[in-house]
Amino acid sequence: MAENLLSIHDVGINLGDRWLMRNVDVSLEAGDRLCLVGRNGAGKSTMMKLMANLAEMDEGSLWIAPGKTVSYLPQAPALPKGMSLSSVVQHGTGSDGDIIIPAHKAEAYLTRMGLDPDRLSDGLSGGESRRVALARALVKEPDVLLMDEPTNHLDLPTITWMEDLLMTHNGALVVISHDRAFLNRIGNGTLWIDHGKCRRRQGSFDGFDEWADTILAEETVRRQKLDRRIIAETRWSIEGISARRKRNQGRMRELQDMRQDRAKMAAGASRSSRMLTATLDTGGQIMLEALDLTATVPVAVPASASNLTSSATENTRRVLFQHFNQIIRKGDRVGIIGPNGAGKSTLVKILLEQITPDSGRVRVGYGLEASYFDQQRETLKPEDTPWQVLCPDGGDTVERDGRNLHVKRYLQDFLFDEHKATQKVRTLSGGEQNRLLLARLFIEKHNMLVLDEPTNDLDMETLELMQEVIADYKGTVIIISHDRDFIDRTVTSILAFEGDGRIISHAGGYSDYLERRTKLDIRKSEKPTKSNQKAKSKRPEKQHERKLSFKDIHALETLPDEIAKLEASITTIEQKLADPNLFARDADLFQLLVKQLEAERELLAKKEQRWIEIALLKDDIENN
Repeated sequence: MAENLLSIHDVGINLGDRWLMRNVDVSLEAGDRLCLVGRNGAGKSTMMKLMANLAEMDEGSLWIAPGKTVSYLPQAPALPKGMSLSSVVQHGTGSDGDIIIPAHKAEAYLTRMGLDPDRLSDGLSGGESRRVALARALVKEPDVLLMDEPTNHLDLPTITWMEDLLMTHNGALVVISHDRAFLNRIGNGTLWIDHGKCRRRQGSFDGFDEWADTILAEETVRRQKLDRRIIAETRWSIEGISARRKRNQGRMRELQDMRQDRAKMAAGASRSSRMLTATLDTGGQIMLEALDLTATVPVAVPASASNLTSSATENTRRVLFQHFNQIIRKGDRVGIIGPNGAGKSTLVKILLEQITPDSGRVRVGYGLEASYFDQQRETLKPEDTPWQVLCPDGGDTVERDGRNLHVKRYLQDFLFDEHKATQKVRTLSGGEQNRLLLARLFIEKHNMLVLDEPTNDLDMETLELMQEVIADYKGTVIIISHDRDFIDRTVTSILAFEGDGRIISHAGGYSDYLERRTKLDIRKSEKPTKSNQKAKSKRPEKQHERKLSFKDIHALETLPDEIAKLEASITTIEQKLADPNLFARDADLFQLLVKQLEAERELLAKKEQRWIEIALLKDDIENN
């Protein structure tokens, strides 16, 4: 029988006007890896703090087995100032006291997190602070490990490394996370906090939704016997969750169909030059074209390199990506993945012309209107209300998809109770503030949505809502994320940073990409034996290596100049046609210029498409 390490019994937390939770009992045994889930504000972080003995309960008791240690990773860690990161990790100050860890072990964990052990703790970003705190929690190998959103701000290789580490943990583990792939991998049980109750389910997390939906359906039947006012206040929050899950199942099937279409799409698909008006459906079929992009960043030169000349120091740069070519079409849903610091955000900023590449260029489609999801929430004013955020010029309605909706009704679509519409933003939880940003984003006019790490600090219900909104969105979506499940549920293609300056395009979601990479790694690891070498030598030689033709090479060299000349000519014609008196002065010349403009635009589109096709073929040959 497994050893009991920690338990809370008959716990109650009173908020003054209501009980956050009551009559809660939880026991942790060695080998438990529990996923702690619940709606935003349900009390997940509070329960974790109770287990870490960092919060007081109004009722009940906490018991920790004698001699056992508890480590706690908070969602917003506070680190001591003026210490090296190595010292911070060695001399932890959590609930388990001041435990000394060998320096080499602390340094190994910090290095794995992408942090310099000798760096001072002052001036760390929020993401860096979380990684230091994560290293401090993991390195102690406690008997009970409590982790609140451990995957935030971590890249996929680090998350995978952490999963492997946690799977070998011999004590008890409790995790709060929105990352379903992470929970599916490590969890062997679930604690679900809902309406003040805590239910426990044994088994992997992937069976949680079906189990929870069954309970919600049973409770809905019971609630139908209660007061109508209670039903009105709870129905949308309970039935809505189940309904969204059912809708999302259908949408996942639609997404698979879209991925198949995307995979079948020929690289040389015909380009449309049709221009539309500046509405939500603005622009042609090509939204963005990346043409031979290369980007580098400066590399910090160590003090020991002081003998280098100033010019050598200035020229020390690291290549993020090089010779990158890509077409992003209308309606594409593109996921961008790769390690931290690989250049994902840099790529997006170059595509949107916010920064300039070292070489290459970006051609922006006509009428592109891009909008960002502001994960930092800096645009929200603390003293405003959600009503004011959505109606800054006054009034009580918002326009969405050409329909006017009352602001309270619109907020309900984003999981807000009616009374929340007039609360101050500063009183809202982090998840509620993110939902408010999402609500504002989707009443703005744009045809491209760029989400840079949108899943950090969001609860699962907000993620389900975001998936639903993205599924309904008519424009183009670019998503940078380390959340594998979120990527799987939202995108139709992947741009993967694979090192050595390479960005590889792949149809499908993250699981499809991972399957491809696994097969490729297996092929690379297979060493030829004498027998299969002999068999190989007997095979007829290939007719020819796949390579660019002379015509392709010539086109790759000459097309950029031809494209530039056409663009200059088109600009000249447009300037002439801008003369309001031209038609009255010379109608024949006006008609001639219009036809010439149309012909040159069509020729430009063909030449650009041809150049992109050859550049992509060249990349494919070099990468394979």
